[in-house]
Amino acid sequence: MAKIKSKIPIIGFSAYSGTGKTTLLTSIIPILKQHSYRVGMIKHAHHQFDIDHPGKDSYELRKAGADQMLIASSNRWALMVENSNSESNPSLQKLIEQLDSSSIDIILVEGFKAEQFPKIELHRSTVSSEYMYLTDKNIIAIALDGNEAVSDEIPHLDINNPHQVADFIIETILNKQ
Repeated sequence: MAKIKSKIPIIGFSAYSGTGKTTLLTSIIPILKQHSYRVGMIKHAHHQFDIDHPGKDSYELRKAGADQMLIASSNRWALMVENSNSESNPSLQKLIEQLDSSSIDIILVEGFKAEQFPKIELHRSTVSSEYMYLTDKNIIAIALDGNEAVSDEIPHLDINNPHQVADFIIETILNKQ
């Protein structure tokens, strides 16, 4: 698998289900916004999903066969694209290319563990005893919930301290530009 290319700095969050990826991200995003960073977010879903609902015009038009459905208002717009190859997930590279790079300063990614790009591993000993950083050389730090015995070769962060994680992102990813 090729290394992900992005004009915008990118950092992923990898963890086993139930570790708290979304919880941590919902705390980190406002901190980055307080520092005036514009945040793009890509989240992998392991299941079928809809952002619109039966009975809504956008849903009915998409279900009628539209391959792409863009809905817009003065507050927001959303583009739904039907994946013609439902056997495979869209690549992270393709999704990055869909973002408007002129309006964001950083891309945060939840999931896409197998892709090659910088990631922070989130680890809770109550969820798993396995560490991803041992086999994934793209993991640049590990956020832990305790004092587990982890190699000093990788920076340790406190998973329960979103300010520390955000500061690491600012110093390591955003200030590298």
